[in-house]
Amino acid sequence: MSWIRTVPDDQWEGELEPLHGRVVDRDLGRVDHIMAVHSINPRGLAAHDGLYRSAMAGTGTLRKVERELIAYVVSLENDCHY
Repeated sequence: MSWIRTVPDDQWEGELEPLHGRVVDRDLGRVDHIMAVHSINPRGLAAHDGLYRSAMAGTGTLRKVERELIAYVVSLENDCHY
């Protein structure tokens, strides 16, 4: 649970509304806290989402699956469930 004030999922309106579909965890039906903390700043949320998608996209050097595996191992080592 985040300690930063966030906008509840059912109140994402205006600039937040189109971002909701991009960042919602479809398995859980909610926005993960790591993204929800940006809900009071839609531009920050869009930037975080863009950075994440860019970092996780496949390149000529590493395929997407390899990047996902690296992210998974780093998260395990950092005891981070994201």
